[in-house]
Amino acid sequence: MKVINVVGARPNFMKIAPIIRAIETYNNSYHLSPITIHQLIVHTGQHYDYEMSKVFFEDLELPEPDIYLGVGSGTHAEQTGKVMIEFERVLFKEKPDLVIVVGDVNSTFACALAASKIDYSKESGANSKVDTIKGEQISVSNPANSINAMNAMNARGYRPLIAHVEAGLRSFDRTMPEEINRLLTDQISDFLFTPSPDANENLKKEGIPEEKIFLVGNVMVDSLLYNLEKAKKSTILRKLGLQKELPTANCLLPTAYCLLTLHRPSNVDDKDAFLRIINALREISKRIPFIFPIHPRTRKQIETFGLSSYFVYHDFKPINQTNQINQRNKKNQRNQTNQTNRINLINPLGYLDFLNLMMHSKFVMTDSGGIQEETTVLGIPCLTLRDTTERPITISQGTNVLVWNDTQKIIDEAFKVLDGKGKKGSLPELWDGNAAERIVEVLLKE
Repeated sequence: MKVINVVGARPNFMKIAPIIRAIETYNNSYHLSPITIHQLIVHTGQHYDYEMSKVFFEDLELPEPDIYLGVGSGTHAEQTGKVMIEFERVLFKEKPDLVIVVGDVNSTFACALAASKIDYSKESGANSKVDTIKGEQISVSNPANSINAMNAMNARGYRPLIAHVEAGLRSFDRTMPEEINRLLTDQISDFLFTPSPDANENLKKEGIPEEKIFLVGNVMVDSLLYNLEKAKKSTILRKLGLQKELPTANCLLPTAYCLLTLHRPSNVDDKDAFLRIINALREISKRIPFIFPIHPRTRKQIETFGLSSYFVYHDFKPINQTNQINQRNKKNQRNQTNQTNRINLINPLGYLDFLNLMMHSKFVMTDSGGIQEETTVLGIPCLTLRDTTERPITISQGTNVLVWNDTQKIIDEAFKVLDGKGKKGSLPELWDGNAAERIVEVLLKE
């Protein structure tokens, strides 16, 4: 059986890593089985910072991509179109039995759509332009598709089956590009692997046949639990000056801080919305500092809107040391009155460093989807800067609270946490670190 695992953006890496590991475990454990899974990794290059992608691959112990499409940036249509064109060439060359897509980025939908429409019997003569990173590992075309030949889900047999991991999540906000990607990918997938019961219900309401839906748990949680001990060894707190020595115990304790992430267009492309959030940050920062690993597009918007004076940037200098320098700097002294030295920008981080910062934070403020899940597992209060979420189980069972860009609500909920009244949560069903194993079991059984 030949499988292509698709990744395109950093959130995909954490979701695909446990699946690749589970397939490797199966191959190593079941060497007498008539089915061996040959897997390839296709990186579309949707997140075009190759060096940052490399850090995540190393942190997550992912093998290098077998094929790198290098599509880069562009509008949603440009990016989706480029991925489809290049991925179709890969499909004709490799003829996989199964394509696994994860999450909700443009690459997820583009690769699923290309796979759903391809007909291996009508192979194009076009040459692929893909950049092969490990060309020696790319095998020849698969003459017979083992899954397609036997699986009633795909009677035609001339295309790969499609598995969507993290299926069924809905924010019910179709202004979000990710929501469109989720909806359309689910409609054309053959296997829909869901992280929570609400996702199953969403799919059933949309007319997806029940035999295609499998509640398996959360692969993001798989990655978190697998990497937790490694993340604890990260030195990021020391690098940022966020540890203080406890003299009587001869150990280091983390300084209290809030971890902040912010990148969604609804928050950072609208100056008024961005300022409402900043005003809340300024007030909260009087009681606790923020550590803000800044997304490239957010940094661009800060500069475009002329908001740089609200933040202090740290290039991995210890926070305390840098603030002492700032206090001697006349320009920054003018900013001390509005507490700008308490909203600290740092460069984007790798997975392990970020996980370490998250597990030691007092609370997290974010507009990311996956972080809502990770904080629930870690028991860290999470204030989500959105008015909807596709992960409602993090609210009903977890530590998540929606605060949107409502200045007063952000302040009120943050102060609740600081006053010891933050939301408590519990671990959702099947968020136990074994979702990927369940996915492999389903694929082999079906």
